[in-house]
Amino acid sequence: MNGMKKSWLRVLSTAVLAGVLLAGTALPVWASDELVTSELRVKAGSTSAFINGKKQNITKPLVIQGVTMVPVGVFKKAFGSEIVLEKNDVIKIKQGPHVAALTINSPIAWIDGIKVEMGAAPKMVNGVLMVPLRPVATGIGATIAPNSSGEIVIRLLQTGEGTDDGGIDLDKGKTRIGNSYYGWSIHYPADLLVLQSSEQESMMTFGAADESYYLEVYVSDQNVALDADDLLTQLVQVAKQSGDTILDREAVAAKNKPYARVVVKDMEGLLWELRQYVHDGRQYDVYLADYEATNYKDLGKHASLLNSFEPSYAQSDRTIKDLSTVEDGMRVVWNEDYGIGLRVPAGWSMDNKNMVYESEDGAYLQLRVTSAKAGATVKDWSDQLHKWMSDTFTPESYEQVGSFKTEIYGETAEVNEFRYNFGAGWQTEFDVLLQKNGYRYYVEYTFPEEQKDDRAWFERIMKSIEIEFEMVEDNFGQLDEDPYLTDKTKTITRTSKRYHYSVDIPRYWTPYSDKFESSPVIYTFTGGELSIAATEDKSIEMTVSQLREAYAEAAKTRKSFNLIRSEELTFAGVPAFSFTYHESDKGVPYTGRQIVFEKNGTTYTITTGLNDANRTQVQADMLEKAVNSFTFNK
Repeated sequence: MNGMKKSWLRVLSTAVLAGVLLAGTALPVWASDELVTSELRVKAGSTSAFINGKKQNITKPLVIQGVTMVPVGVFKKAFGSEIVLEKNDVIKIKQGPHVAALTINSPIAWIDGIKVEMGAAPKMVNGVLMVPLRPVATGIGATIAPNSSGEIVIRLLQTGEGTDDGGIDLDKGKTRIGNSYYGWSIHYPADLLVLQSSEQESMMTFGAADESYYLEVYVSDQNVALDADDLLTQLVQVAKQSGDTILDREAVAAKNKPYARVVVKDMEGLLWELRQYVHDGRQYDVYLADYEATNYKDLGKHASLLNSFEPSYAQSDRTIKDLSTVEDGMRVVWNEDYGIGLRVPAGWSMDNKNMVYESEDGAYLQLRVTSAKAGATVKDWSDQLHKWMSDTFTPESYEQVGSFKTEIYGETAEVNEFRYNFGAGWQTEFDVLLQKNGYRYYVEYTFPEEQKDDRAWFERIMKSIEIEFEMVEDNFGQLDEDPYLTDKTKTITRTSKRYHYSVDIPRYWTPYSDKFESSPVIYTFTGGELSIAATEDKSIEMTVSQLREAYAEAAKTRKSFNLIRSEELTFAGVPAFSFTYHESDKGVPYTGRQIVFEKNGTTYTITTGLNDANRTQVQADMLEKAVNSFTFNK
C-alpha cells in the first residue's frame, strides 16, 4: 500500500463520515437526476472571467498574503449561489445544503458549521467585497484546479435548475473514469464523486454520493515483473505492517490482467478491499473502504466496480472521463505568491512553493524572484553571474557557450548558456534573466548535455511561462538579492555556548544544519562542505584510532582512495591530528580533510571537502579561512 492508505484514508474517512469533503462534496439530497457541471474560469490580475465558456467582465481577482481573492458576486453569476449580508459584516454564501459564513476583515470562516482558517480575510476593495476563492469554492461543493492557461478553474456539479442557460454537462456520455497519463480506468457509477487528486495525479480519491464507501487509486513505478502470487505476498506484507487483520485473500492469475486482492479490517474496525496490479512498468493499488460493512462478505457488492478496473487507458474510448491535466506531456504549475505559471514535463517532481522542478534523469529547473539594486541593469546582473561562475569552477571545468535574447510573457529576457563538469560528465545550464519594475526574475535550467531531449524541453518551458508582474509588486516589498551575487569575502561569526567555540562562516555558504548548540553543524557550497562535530562520549585517542582504521580499510577496498598526508600539529592552540585524502565519489574527484582535537573533555572533528572542479583560489581560500577561524571561547 506504500503507506498511502494510512496517510490519507484516516483523515478522509473521518471527513466523509462527518459530511465534510476536502475537495468536492457528496451529492446533495435535493439533487435530481438532471445534473450538469457549471464551470467558472478566473485569472489573478484579469478582468475577464469565463462562465460555462462565455466571457464576462468581473472585478479583477487579486492575491493577498498568497491567497487568491475574487469578487463574491462571481459565485452568484456562475452557480446561482445565494449571497446574504447579515449584521453588516457577516456574508453567507449558500449553495444547496452548504453555507459558507465569512466575516469582513476576519480570516476565520465557518463552512457548514466547521471552523476554517482561510489565510486571508474578506475585505472591501474599491467598493467591491473580495473573498478568498479556494475556501469558498470548496465550501459550496466545487472543485478547483489550474489549467494550462494559468487560469483557475472552478467546477460545480448541480441541478440544471437555477443555473445559467449555458450550463454544460461535462459528464454526459461518460461511463468510465480514469487517467490517461498514468494509464488506468474504472467504471463510473452515477454515485461516484472525485474528492481529491495529488499534485502529480499519482493518487486520486473518490467517494460515494451517500458517503457509504471510499475509493482510492494509487500509481507507482514498478520495473520488476510480478505475477499474481508475488502481488499477493506484497499486499499481505504491507497489510501486516499496517496492523490490519486479513479476512480474505486471493491471487487471480488472469492472462491479461493478473492481480491480487485482500480484504482487511484496520485498527479502527473499518473494512477494506485492497487490490494490486502491475502493468507496463507501473504498479496500481486500488483501495476501497466500506463504511457500512460489518462482515468481509459485505464488500462483495463492490465486486463489479473493482472488477472493472483496467491498468490501461484507451485514448479512442470517448466514454472515459479523463481526469488527467497533462497536455502534450506537460503539466501546469502555478505559484500564487509570485503570480508565475508555467508548464513542466509531467513526470518531474514538483515543489511549487519554492518553484523547483526535477526529473529522475538529472534535469533541474528553478525559478526565483529577487530585488534589483537601484540603477542596476540586466548586463550588470549577467556580468556578476559570470564572475560568480569563474570564481566557483576551475577554467578546465567551466565554459561559457554564448548568450541570446528570448521573449517571456511579452518581455525581453537574456539567456546565458554555459557548461560545467564536476568530474562525472558535462552539464549544460541556461540562466534566464528578466528584470522589470525593480524585481529580477531568474530561471535556472540544467541537464546532462548528452540528453538532447532536455534542450527541447527548455524551449517549450520558456514559451509556457506567464508572469503577473503586478502581483509581485502587490505582495512584496524589498526582497533578497540573488544569492549567487553574495560577496564571497563576507562572513558571519557563529558561536556555540555549549561547546565553547566560535567560527566565521562565509555568507554565501548554505546552512544544512546550523544549530550550534547541537552537533554536528554542516554548511555546504557549490562543490564543497564543512562540518564541525563535538562529542563528550568519545576520547580523542578512540576517534583517531577509528579514523586510521577507516582510512586503512578504504585504501584496500576503494581504488580511488588515497591518504595524502597524516600529521600532528597545533590547531586552535591545542594538539591536533590532521588527515588529508583524495578520492572520487560517484565519479567526482575531491580532496577531504579531517582535523581532530580535544579540550576540556570534548573531542572536536572538523571535516572539509572540496571538489577538484571547484578548487578555485577563491573557494580554497574561503574554506581555509573558515577552518582557521575556529577559536575556543573563554
